[in-house]
Amino acid sequence: MDRRTALGIAALAAFGLCTTGVADVRLPKVFGSHMVLQRDMPLPVWGWAAPDEGVTVTLGDRSPVSTTADKEGKWRVDLPEIATGGPLTLTVSGTNKVVLEDILVGEVWLCSGQSNMQWTVSNSLNPKDEIAAADYPAIRHLAIPRRPASQPADDVTAEWKVCNPATAGGFTACGYFMGRELHKELGVPIGLINSSWGGTRIEPWVPPRGFAAVPACKDIHNRVVLTDPHSQPYKTRLNEYLAEVDAWLGEAKTALAQKEVIHPSPVYPKELVPLIGHQDPSTLYNGMVHALVPLAIRGAIWYQGESNHGEGMFYTEKMKALIGGWRDVWGQGEFPFYYVQIAPYVYGSEPSGVLPAFWEAQAAALSIPKTGMVIPSDIGNTKDIHPRNKQEVGRRLALLALANDYRRTELVCSGPAFKTMAIEGSKLRIRFDSVGTGLASRDGKPLTWFEIIGKETDFVKANAVIDGLDSVVLSAPDVKAPAAMRFAWHKTAEPNLMNKEGLPAGAFRAGEVPDRDWLKLRVDEAKQYTLVYTLDLAKLGVEVSYDTDNTKQVTGPFDRVAYFLELQKDSGATDYVYVSMAAFTDDVTKIGVPAYGAGINFQTKVTDMNVISNVQGIVTGTGLTGGNIEFWPHNYGPPNTGKVPNASAGIWDFGDQFSAPENGYGSMQVHNHEAKQTIFALNHWKTGPNADLGIGNSTGKTRDWTFVANAKTYPVKRLRAFVRLK
Repeated sequence: MDRRTALGIAALAAFGLCTTGVADVRLPKVFGSHMVLQRDMPLPVWGWAAPDEGVTVTLGDRSPVSTTADKEGKWRVDLPEIATGGPLTLTVSGTNKVVLEDILVGEVWLCSGQSNMQWTVSNSLNPKDEIAAADYPAIRHLAIPRRPASQPADDVTAEWKVCNPATAGGFTACGYFMGRELHKELGVPIGLINSSWGGTRIEPWVPPRGFAAVPACKDIHNRVVLTDPHSQPYKTRLNEYLAEVDAWLGEAKTALAQKEVIHPSPVYPKELVPLIGHQDPSTLYNGMVHALVPLAIRGAIWYQGESNHGEGMFYTEKMKALIGGWRDVWGQGEFPFYYVQIAPYVYGSEPSGVLPAFWEAQAAALSIPKTGMVIPSDIGNTKDIHPRNKQEVGRRLALLALANDYRRTELVCSGPAFKTMAIEGSKLRIRFDSVGTGLASRDGKPLTWFEIIGKETDFVKANAVIDGLDSVVLSAPDVKAPAAMRFAWHKTAEPNLMNKEGLPAGAFRAGEVPDRDWLKLRVDEAKQYTLVYTLDLAKLGVEVSYDTDNTKQVTGPFDRVAYFLELQKDSGATDYVYVSMAAFTDDVTKIGVPAYGAGINFQTKVTDMNVISNVQGIVTGTGLTGGNIEFWPHNYGPPNTGKVPNASAGIWDFGDQFSAPENGYGSMQVHNHEAKQTIFALNHWKTGPNADLGIGNSTGKTRDWTFVANAKTYPVKRLRAFVRLK
């Protein structure tokens, strides 16, 4: 039996064990002494007993409610709603009696997500003072053990804790500081259920029916269904596998009798292997949330996303699956769901636009009814993925709840949110919702992190001025016809725009970024040339596949060759260089990337070179005489065997020597040896995102960009090749 088969059998066995009944009346651990029940809602209470056993539930001095356990020993009653109160005693009676004491009635919130929700009071700002002051016996906390499960678990092992200096240090910080604020404002008990796990993705928290309701999550749902022993797809595929095994057994017995070789037995289908990891879809819902359902709750708070932050708008669809799925399984309707946008953070060498695109996706989830989002950009730490000011995060979560759920409509609960953009001549006017009593700068300085773009510019820093109650006017000296803007579009952005209530604005963008061709805008000479190749350098690989290949259409002789390389940097600005030269070949197929087998091999001087570039330091001009090209698919080293003037024999620059193997590293470089300068380089293209790209001299141990492996740092990169026909 192989490991996959064993896992499948173990999952079936475990599922069978979890449905076994017990004789004594018992409750799931979400019910316990010192718990908080949700006020003003019917109160489901459930558990297990012997099949057909009578069960009676009594809360305080209220009338008892009775029921009978079903054939599987499961029972449930729904107690009438009650107002704030306690302490009460909950008694459940059958053949035995369960008594829970010191039960309060108030507001219950589920707190979930990854490490920033798991983060405790003891690790937040001023932990000693906070813990010493944590004498709030009407705040209670239930920590759910971290456990994934392949099938829904009916129970957890957990114990309600009363808030005091001995216990509060281990509470979820976001939940505690939110709960403390609500307790002070409302004067009612607060119950916090902490079901969180650091480093987890969103998918494990989503119930299967949540994925099923969102078309974009169809593939994830299908994966979950195929591991569910109750589902027809699982049964169908397992039966197919068993038929394969049966057929193999027959063949194996015949082969054994006839002393023939038999091929290996069929491998257990990997799609049926149980999902048991803490990052697998639905496993944390199964192991850490399902057992809480259908406990009456006011709503949920969520702080997660760091582990999903590279997937852009797909996260919005997963949020729909999570929120819709939880609401569906709870059966309480659209309960409030408030979440925290992840904070600015460096994320290593990751492009700076990845995180803003994720912020955009988180903000898009506000289209889901009865949701709200806290923006922490002003209270984060770009060098710490766990900002410690959870006090303010909790306060802002409480503001959302107070304003939306507790009829405190006078409160401003969120920061300025983009409403409209209007072009006013050479300026843009941005209007905001949620401005409270007006817009303001947090530090009293000019507004930061606003950028605009025009038809002949990249994104540039904008002068941003508050104008009136709800608008900001943007302008820039070099942008005469602005078309689009963006705000806080960088992973470390900590902008200072807020409303006067102190709540910050979040990242957004508006308008249509113009489709600009820097070659047409900046290089008049190019009008004389015919396009031969266009190559999207994001598609680099072992095979060079041109987006445009006009070699068959270019049939006449040509006297010049030209290249235009454009590299859009992480900031959005584009570096470019245009270089033309007297033709170094009469074969148009030999001017492209010198891939292995293309027959392109040049270490040669070129004459009459023209250079146009916006990169600082590049020597530009016409008729330059120091041209040299190094085009080959080979490996190469620094010896200056070609005796190129000014070249070094000890570093990779503009006088290198190619060597075996021919199918090697690869170089496509144009140089100006008189200026001791690389004009542009494309090396090691076979490695795709780890190719070398550059304009001008690189720094470090090479001058020609060899070994820098930097292609992935440019979101947009394109090379074009041209000839001038005679």
